[in-house]
Order: sequence, then structure tokens, then C-alpha cells
Amino acid sequence: MVRYLFLLSALVLTCVFLQAQTLRRPVAASYTGLGAYSINHADVFSFTTNQASLAQLKNSAAAVYGERRFLLSELSNYTAAIGLTTNSGNFGLKTNYSGFAEYNETQLGLAYGRKLGSKLDIGAQFNYNSIRISNGYGNASAISFELGTVLHISDKLNAGIHINNPIGGKFGKDQQEKLSSVYGFGIGYDASEKFFISAEIEKEEDQPVNVNAGFQYKFIPQLLVRAGMATASSSAWLGLGLTLKSFRLDVTTSYHPQLGISPGLMMLFNFKPSSPKGE
Repeated sequence: MVRYLFLLSALVLTCVFLQAQTLRRPVAASYTGLGAYSINHADVFSFTTNQASLAQLKNSAAAVYGERRFLLSELSNYTAAIGLTTNSGNFGLKTNYSGFAEYNETQLGLAYGRKLGSKLDIGAQFNYNSIRISNGYGNASAISFELGTVLHISDKLNAGIHINNPIGGKFGKDQQEKLSSVYGFGIGYDASEKFFISAEIEKEEDQPVNVNAGFQYKFIPQLLVRAGMATASSSAWLGLGLTLKSFRLDVTTSYHPQLGISPGLMMLFNFKPSSPKGE
């Protein structure tokens, strides 16, 4: 009983303090999508923040990320992404699962991104969202979409806009549960091949403005560190990534001042090995 009371409290506090709706995004979502506003440091997970970043994907890749939110198995969050490069633009497939057997949410998204000249990238994504509640409550689903642009202001400075669910998709036949709309503006600066810094301002429907800020630094081509925070929840995150040829492994952790830590693990694989510069 105590376990489920704590779980309920965590769900309620997550709704209040986090910038996205309960369970639909990892606490460290800013970690996985950090490279969205970068040319040198974008990866397959970057399009989960802005679909236009798919245009900067150099080779096809796949990645998975798992997170034990606040050390509770019932709040676990799993995300997988695949990026496919083609001559007519790049495609992305994303799937997300959050929750446990009695209550869970899933999302399946299909994305596309391409370059419009040397200065502008565009992208879009269509999502199928589902909620499942056991004990006779059944399932509900909704369709949503996302749009993104990235402008290359200079060789080092990039900025973009991301719009998520602007028309407000709703769940179920009675449509009483509404997906929130989220609008974002991001900017990134590639200071060098080793260092990158980024910030994104987000405004979710009925929520205060949130700023996601973070940086990435490569000690050596094979080892990187990422760190950042989200102002709306005062949550901080940190991670280390190790690259071995076409494989990368990241160990992450995020900290919420009321709910504690959320450890995570990310694995990324490039189908066509791309040796880091400097090797």
C-alpha cells in the first residue's frame, strides 16, 4: 500500500513540476536531444527535440534509451529511434514506452527532415499516442504531429523553432483527455569540434515557460560529457559517453529536488562507421 501511495504522489508531482505531461517524456529528454541545434554534434536522437535536425544526420543509425524515473520501476521510460539517410531527405522512426503493466503510455512517431539549401533545414513528424489502463478502464489513442525548422545563421551558430501538437489532439471517443501543445525556440553554438552549447525556450499549454540549457564537451574523440538543466523543474542532468568505432554508450543521471535521481542508459549504433575527427 505504501508503495502505491508513493507512486501516486510521484505521478502527481511529476505533472506539477515537469515541463511535459506525465510519463510522455524522459526526465533527461534534453540530454538525448541536445544536438538538435548543432551541425557537428547532431546524432540520431537529435530529431526527438527538433525533426529538422534529421537533415544533418551523416549516416543511418539506431539508438535506445532507458530511464528509471526517480528509481521507481513503475515510472520507467524507454525510447528507441532509428534514422535512415536517403538522397531525397532523411527519415526517422521513434517509439516510446512509459509506465508499467497497470498503466502505460506509448508513442510511435514517423519523422522526415531535409535541407532546403545550405541555410535552412525543415522537418515534420506524425505520432500515434496511446494510453492503456488495466482493471477494466481500457485503452485510448490520439493522433498528433510536430513541425521543426533549423536555420544555419553561420558555420557555428544555429537556431530553430519546434511546434508540437498545435491543434490539440484528444484521446478516446469522448475526447476528454487532451494532448498539450508545446512551442519551442532553440539556439546552439558550435564553439569547436570539442565544445557545443545549446539552449531552448519551451512554452507548454497551461504551464510556465521552461528553459532547457546544456553543453557537450569531448575530452578526446572517444569520450564526451554532457550536462544541463531545466528551469521549470529545477532539474539537472549529467552524462558520460564512450565511443568505440560505430558504437556509443552513455551513462546518465538526472536530479529532481523533490523526487530525487533518475539513472539512465543510452546506446547508439551507426550503421556506417564514422571515425571521430582527430583519430
